[in-house]
Amino acid sequence: MSEHAEMSSATPTPPNACSAATRMRYHRERRREGLRCITIELRETEIDELIRRKLMQAGARNDVYAIREALHAHFDRTLGTQT
Repeated sequence: MSEHAEMSSATPTPPNACSAATRMRYHRERRREGLRCITIELRETEIDELIRRKLMQAGARNDVYAIREALHAHFDRTLGTQT
């Protein structure tokens, strides 16, 4: 087995590859928790601002999970909401 083949077999299944039943279960769990799942577009300058405000590390600018956490922190600070 080539090195590339070994690496690709170790990668997790992307969320959009799950079944319709699984997506519905996640949707219901989020709804019960008062959450909504949306897709947004961010400008590079907005990510720069999250970094400038020390809500995320510069090296994580391409990490969608780090961006999500930084946005949550920003919302908590500016909107005063916390879970």
